[in-house]
Amino acid sequence: MDAVDKKKGFMIFGMKEKKNPNKITREHEERELAKAVIKQVQDSTQEFDQEVEEVIRLRRYSEGGRRPMKVRMRSQVAVEEIMARKGKLADDVEHKNIWIKRDMNLEEREKEKVLRSEVKEKDKKRIEIEKNFYWRVLDMRLKKWYLRKK
Repeated sequence: MDAVDKKKGFMIFGMKEKKNPNKITREHEERELAKAVIKQVQDSTQEFDQEVEEVIRLRRYSEGGRRPMKVRMRSQVAVEEIMARKGKLADDVEHKNIWIKRDMNLEEREKEKVLRSEVKEKDKKRIEIEKNFYWRVLDMRLKKWYLRKK
């Protein structure tokens, strides 16, 4: 897959699989599940759920498993809008355990893995006084994430 196709896609993780051994009906249900997640993220005026071109579950089917889903959209703009609003899933009770990431190649995944381990080390080294922030990987960079004061 070339770079343009990668930018038209994203991944959905943590979505539980329905108990349906029939591949055709399962694929239809998965497409509807992906559309439901997109509807949750988009604004009320947008219709990105209509932009879904293809939905593929990765890895082998296992009943009740949580295989990642690869979603390809018709436009790159739709993907960018979804990525900008993916934080809305954390606020929704039904989709709380689901998260969205952009589609990455092996090299990008390896780089992100290194960054995540760096984040863990930096968070361990934080001293007691500096409990008002933590480290995160955002757009392939390390970022300080400040906690809200209550």
